[in-house]
Amino acid sequence: MSWQSTLACWAVRTRMRPHSAKPELDVELARSYASRRIWSPRVPKGWRLDTRDPSGEWLTPPTNPRATILYLHGGGYYFCSPRSHRAITFGLATQANARVFSLDYRLAPEHRFPAALDDSVAAYRRLLGDGIPAQWIAIAGDSAGGGLALATLLALRDAGDPLPAAAVLFSPWTDLTCSGSSMRTNDGRDPMYHAAIFPRVAAQYLGAADARHPYASPVFGQFESMPPLLIQVGDTELLLDDSTRVATKARAAGVRVELEIWRNVPHIFQIWAPFMPEASDALARAAAFIDAATAAPRTHLPPMTSIV
Repeated sequence: MSWQSTLACWAVRTRMRPHSAKPELDVELARSYASRRIWSPRVPKGWRLDTRDPSGEWLTPPTNPRATILYLHGGGYYFCSPRSHRAITFGLATQANARVFSLDYRLAPEHRFPAALDDSVAAYRRLLGDGIPAQWIAIAGDSAGGGLALATLLALRDAGDPLPAAAVLFSPWTDLTCSGSSMRTNDGRDPMYHAAIFPRVAAQYLGAADARHPYASPVFGQFESMPPLLIQVGDTELLLDDSTRVATKARAAGVRVELEIWRNVPHIFQIWAPFMPEASDALARAAAFIDAATAAPRTHLPPMTSIV
């Protein structure tokens, strides 16, 4: 465990975790915090950032990209944006030499389920409509965005759309019923959140929808015919079981899954790149996974679970 990770855990425990114990969600406070991130990475030299599209932002490399990544940011479906997650998207893009489209999907409570899903499905179909082959596309996301990425795969498969080459999920929130055992066993260990906040956030996003609907909680879906998945999660996270249960179900359905469980890191620790060595390492692994999946036909490789 690096000192940078120790510092990050202390920072979120002292600044963010107390807010998650409050009985009511403060949507505007969360959005204000996300818009005032301590730092935002510079656009990599030679790359082009295009923010003119109202539905999201593009980051394009100076040379021909090897892949296109559709990125879905986290934030409980009610805050954050492409701008708040540039540390992740810029890191993925540069490591994989890939174009990234970071989607600015509609947020709750103004737009409840399935608005975010409708936006992500439409964004993926737009990539196909622009002539990008599905085998050159990867979908990725963190936290709520990771759950949204997996739900997008389910919706696309069910609709008969060609699926992307791979998906990368950073600490995905896949169970809006909040029934995973780590919601209890890691309550107090997770440096960022109290478990009590998750049902409130879920209710705000779902409205009258069923929390067990697989497009809202993809852990309850069926995973046959899914592309290869890379899942990264911390061992102290409340959402640990949201990852491990997906990995187990997907593997049982014949899906290649690489599950990485990282020790003593905060939720979506990848956002601390390049400050935190673990974050930079995780993004490099994710980029290599995407690069391999989009560069060659799918292969039948054994599933992997690693403790990092």
